[in-house]
Amino acid sequence: MKYLLLLSVFLHTLLLAQTKEFSLIVHKPFDAKLFDITQDYDRSITAVGFSTEYAQTLSGTKTYTNAFDYLSDTHAKQGIFMHLLKVNQKAEILFNKNLSIHNFSKAVALVKTPANGYFIGGYTMDGSLLIVKLNASAQVIFSKKFGTKNYDRMHHLLLLRDGGVLAIGSSLTSRDTADNMFQTGLGKNDIFLTRFSRNGQKLWSKKYGTQYDDTGIDAVEAEDGSLIVLNATHYDKHTDVTLLRIDENGNKRWLKHYEGDKLITPHKIIKLHDNNFVIALSQYDDTRKEQVRLIKFDLYKNIIYDQVIFTTYSSVLNDIKEFSNGMLMGVGYVKDAYNTDALVMLFDAHLSLLKQEHYGSDNYDAFHALSILHNSQVGVAGVHTDATSQEANMWLVKLNKDASMAQIALDTRSVYEVLTQIFKEEIAKKELFIGEDLSIQLLKKNLYFQAGVATLSMQQKKFFKHFSQKIMTFLKNNQDIIESFEINGHTSSEWRGADFSTTYLKNAKLSLARAYNTLHFIFKSSDKQAQVLLTKLLKGSANSYTKNRLKNGREEKEKSRRVSFKILLK
Repeated sequence: MKYLLLLSVFLHTLLLAQTKEFSLIVHKPFDAKLFDITQDYDRSITAVGFSTEYAQTLSGTKTYTNAFDYLSDTHAKQGIFMHLLKVNQKAEILFNKNLSIHNFSKAVALVKTPANGYFIGGYTMDGSLLIVKLNASAQVIFSKKFGTKNYDRMHHLLLLRDGGVLAIGSSLTSRDTADNMFQTGLGKNDIFLTRFSRNGQKLWSKKYGTQYDDTGIDAVEAEDGSLIVLNATHYDKHTDVTLLRIDENGNKRWLKHYEGDKLITPHKIIKLHDNNFVIALSQYDDTRKEQVRLIKFDLYKNIIYDQVIFTTYSSVLNDIKEFSNGMLMGVGYVKDAYNTDALVMLFDAHLSLLKQEHYGSDNYDAFHALSILHNSQVGVAGVHTDATSQEANMWLVKLNKDASMAQIALDTRSVYEVLTQIFKEEIAKKELFIGEDLSIQLLKKNLYFQAGVATLSMQQKKFFKHFSQKIMTFLKNNQDIIESFEINGHTSSEWRGADFSTTYLKNAKLSLARAYNTLHFIFKSSDKQAQVLLTKLLKGSANSYTKNRLKNGREEKEKSRRVSFKILLK
């Protein structure tokens, strides 16, 4: 027991020296932030936001008589740009680039296309809305500027099942009677929705709202193809939350208001696996602190759960997503009088808080969006401010499902180095060999099987008991990055008195028995906790004589009668 404890401590120390948290801060000379994130089909992560470029030195001799000429001449080089950041599973930057779109653009939303490209939604500084379609290399396929002649703002972009997108935002009211879109007597600021086809064709553009200030925040597509739009209505220093259901052509089906005596702000709506919906809100309590509020409802406006999450400090969730098991994770920020930290919250299927974590330094930090990844880890995009700076930086992190910070995955070479340290005594005694592909081959004569035998000898049992203790410690410490632990059975190529097909089949059965008996012994030699892990990782296979040992082109029959092991990483 003492030996195993020391080994576990040694491995933990060794691995800590080779791993670090998956937290990437990208510094720019001026303000830069990330607002949305998605996983690419090659398992990399891409986030979108904006970065700022200003001339830091005087250059050139050209003079300008007014500011408009100057801005027109410099817009392609300086100002606020849509920014795309792509990283691989090692947190290495694959590309980090500005999109040179006219009029200084801010990006707020990012969605994937089936071709591994992107739709980006945003707005220009002069109040126009913008969608950009990129290919997988982040090259612009098309850029569409749209909206009204008034000041417009985009808040989200929804990918639809037909491959098109819905832009959700707001627009100032027009009083121009020549414009048919605005003859409905809408208020100061209106919900503004525009639907595009996958090729960028504008299908329709409509405004909705009341006589007050209305803002489109987010939307989801229901199972029947209708759209549920989350909106905010502002009046008399008060805010109501509005849910609007429209058909695929933008025609209104129903409208529902959530009124209350507290100031309330909507942030996000998602569709759940059970085809119901959850909206994330924030509302002020009696002490003027913001608290998270979650409402679950169905397609017919029936409320299923309505939960207010009371916390010590003001807390807001900017985004929320559902795991396949029904748990939810939300990200946002938590703040006191002097500091703002990034916030992560975990909820059960009934919207009860399970756990919360805070991340950041002694300045302003916040998470804006999350994407649940293929392995149940979570990519998060946000903003980080250094303790000694007032300028915002792009922040991309990866979290585990329990809201802890994920570690950068070890590559095969790093795992190989750890394994060779663990088994350095066995390697020195030439009992086994570890390949850089993480295969483990047995070398000692007393570890091979006799011809036609599948049961383990006393020498094999003694070795495998010691071997399993070491390998189990490794598997426990690295289970987050290991896909499987394989035990492969092998035979030599002969079978006395049998034809070719019979020889192969009998050897396949024998090699399977060798793999199973070794698997059985290692499994039974492990404690209950280790057995639970092994049920997820262990795989046994039969190779018959297809991978027998050769020397100078000739089969080494004795050495071919064996089992081998291999570790596969995620």
